[in-house]
Amino acid sequence: MTEAQQVEYEKRGDVAIIYLNDPDSLNAITLELGNALIATLDRASKEARAIVLSSRGRAFSSGANLAAGGNEDLAKPDRDLGEQLDKMYNPLIRMLRDLPAPLVTAVRGPAAGVGCSIACMGDIIVAGKGAYFLQAFCNIGLVPDGGSTYLLAKAIGRVRAMELMLLGERYPAERAFQDGLVTRLVDDDDVERTAIEIAEKLAAGPTQALAMIRKAAWAALDSNLDDQLDLERTLQRDAGRSDDFLEGVAAFFGKRKAQFKGK
Repeated sequence: MTEAQQVEYEKRGDVAIIYLNDPDSLNAITLELGNALIATLDRASKEARAIVLSSRGRAFSSGANLAAGGNEDLAKPDRDLGEQLDKMYNPLIRMLRDLPAPLVTAVRGPAAGVGCSIACMGDIIVAGKGAYFLQAFCNIGLVPDGGSTYLLAKAIGRVRAMELMLLGERYPAERAFQDGLVTRLVDDDDVERTAIEIAEKLAAGPTQALAMIRKAAWAALDSNLDDQLDLERTLQRDAGRSDDFLEGVAAFFGKRKAQFKGK
């Protein structure tokens, strides 16, 4: 399967739908697939006002493709697996954080390892009842990567995140929904439809303001109140200069639905 075939791209109106497409490996992440995903996300960020990240087959992603092996010589005592993260995983996670459009992740089946990280990067996370999240790095003597230590601790708290990462046990979607990691819990057959419906609603919104909301929310995870107030002041200035703001005010006083253009 070529690099381009490992990631599918579809455009429906203002919504870009991206599929991880290596079902035989349960969408395990290789350097090639990851780079294809980065390129596809870059395209979507230029063409769409909302993005859905889904998958083909019975899994969202089984995590890193260990069978691919990479170029690391395991016989070297000074081997550096951290260097591998700089080649693709870390740039991918940063790109997902900095997208100019809202991201909806559609999770069916396992989302393991870095696949869990990618799933958790969604602004809205839709999971099927048969889905589960897994951090099994401890079983091979490694630490979670792809931002999982940060994402899980921030989303569900240090203690619950510790349990998942230290024991390496499955985290069922229903429990993840109860703990606040998952936004919507639906039947497995309804995951993609629900994610697209949410993305269509987001795509009809004030695109610039939604991008600023994303920026503010990510900043809030590591910010103090004074810094956050300063950021909100700057973002509100910029949002208030948009055409969508003028349209929103006009629609409010006209008692009609706003027709946002993303400008």
